[in-house]
Amino acid sequence: MIAIPLEHCGTANFSKNLLRFLTCGSVDDGKSTLIGRLLYDSRMISDDQLAALERDSRRHGTTGDIDLSLLVDGLEAEREQRITIDVAYRYFRTPGRSFIVADTPGHEQYTRNMATGASNSSLAVILIDARKGVLVQTKRHSYICSLLGIRHIVLAVNKIDLVDFSKNAFNCVISDYTTFATKLNFISIVPIPISARFGDNVTMRSGNMPWYTGPTLVEYLEQVDTEMDLEDKPFRFPVQWVNRSDLDFRGFSGTVVSGRIRRRDSVVVAASNLESQVRRLVTADGDLDEAVAGDAVTIVLTDEIDVARGDLIVEPLARPTVADQCAAHILWMSVDPLLPGRSYLLRIGTQWKPAIVTAIKHKIDPNTLEHLAARTLELNEIGFCNIATSGSITFDPYEENGSTGAFILVDRFTHETSAAGMISFGLRRAANIHHESLAVDKAGRAALKHQTPTILWFTGLSGSGKSTIAKLVERKLHEAGHHTYMLDGDNLRQGLSRDLGFTDTDRVENIRRVGEVAKLFIDAGLIVLCSFISPFRAERRMVRELVQAEEFVEIFVDAPLEECIRRDPKRLYAKVKAGLIKNFTGFDSPYEPPENPELHLDTTSADAEMSARRVVDHLRQAGIIF
Repeated sequence: MIAIPLEHCGTANFSKNLLRFLTCGSVDDGKSTLIGRLLYDSRMISDDQLAALERDSRRHGTTGDIDLSLLVDGLEAEREQRITIDVAYRYFRTPGRSFIVADTPGHEQYTRNMATGASNSSLAVILIDARKGVLVQTKRHSYICSLLGIRHIVLAVNKIDLVDFSKNAFNCVISDYTTFATKLNFISIVPIPISARFGDNVTMRSGNMPWYTGPTLVEYLEQVDTEMDLEDKPFRFPVQWVNRSDLDFRGFSGTVVSGRIRRRDSVVVAASNLESQVRRLVTADGDLDEAVAGDAVTIVLTDEIDVARGDLIVEPLARPTVADQCAAHILWMSVDPLLPGRSYLLRIGTQWKPAIVTAIKHKIDPNTLEHLAARTLELNEIGFCNIATSGSITFDPYEENGSTGAFILVDRFTHETSAAGMISFGLRRAANIHHESLAVDKAGRAALKHQTPTILWFTGLSGSGKSTIAKLVERKLHEAGHHTYMLDGDNLRQGLSRDLGFTDTDRVENIRRVGEVAKLFIDAGLIVLCSFISPFRAERRMVRELVQAEEFVEIFVDAPLEECIRRDPKRLYAKVKAGLIKNFTGFDSPYEPPENPELHLDTTSADAEMSARRVVDHLRQAGIIF
């Protein structure tokens, strides 16, 4: 076996016979040690690397001899804690095959990193400590592998030396795991007893287990066939870039993710149904007659049709789904819980769309695979959800094409990846509903009222003075002849939102409903005053984006919590202290103050009347009222 660096892995022979696999399982089951053994047995580690490994083993090792896991666990934090945190990729080859192996973390906290490694692998080596057997994290990783389309499993029963190379211990692990895995969609599960520390059945057959007659790990990896035959799937080409190298050239650059395409083939832009033919397939090395899955090309069409970044070019007789709703499995990766109704950014291929999770149908217990009721998803939980996007997206079910069926959800404020998703099917519940143009539009209604329709959004803690100021503002506007309506939190919870409580999930849904109602009042040409605690910036931003930029004024009614408690106009804080109210903003539920509100009213330095006059003055200066 020969270990080779990444920069030498680009040959045609390497790519042709390449196996990408990952090692996964629970904490301390020996994943890093196994990969270290594979690299060590290659006998191609340089002398200085071996010397460094010996030094590091004396400092960080746990076995008393050379600790092979340190060849992979490169982060100082990993070595100190003796766990894998990040995904480590290693490249090696044998006389029969080339390999890229991902060493993924076993700790539950880093499940997201395990999913990253699994997303690019076609086989998983799931390690199980022969002493501990099948653990919850073993099952969680197995389920994630199944979700991500991995169909071939090697069940590496490690540390078999610590149970005296017992055949019974090996068989018990196999029985427990296969009983669990019958509910998953694996094509093959191959159990192999190994000792990664000493090398038994890793690269060389062990003399300590005469009862085992199957292949060594490397023998099996050399011969297993995991090819998914992407070239035989329908043609899919996500447009990464519109290439205008000069005035006479217009091509669409990207990578063929499945299928094949030839010159003069007919193609269609999936979202718009615009058809054309392929005139050229351009690469840096010249034109091609044919491009297949994995080829990076620029497609030049015979017609000047509208194609943009994010479009999916496909074959006309095998089209993907185009819809603005879908059902999908979601692996939640954020420390902040998933809140249905909150707006995220969905990225699928080169497409980006604002999206919300409209419903969590169930979440999955990784230990039993049972479906459990859920209103939110926490870090590392997996759920089956309905998702709605702001416009249509183009996709295939993940089981049919992982490249066009996988997506991520991105937090719109932090830009962190919040979730990975796998689409099961599209939802076409509203196919017969279309926007109806009315005889009188918003501009006509507003002109009749001599005002600019606007949402005045009052936000702040309970007791800060929001409702008091909003009522005074509405009275002044009414006396001046303006047409208004006020939406108050308590009033709406007696009707529109009477089914909602005060959990974070319910607060998000409440503000979503309020925003949609306020948008209707804007279309009616009114000035609508909204007085809501609305604790989360994301939902206030969501309401702002429902209307034109000039039609939303955020007013932060600011008072310290201590002052709100002192005022306590509704005696709510007293009930909170007595334990009669839960999920109360400022106590056991957070409040995120506005960062750049149009108006900031400090009600400790100005009374309600002065604050109301400031709001009205702002409306005049902004040209909202005349």
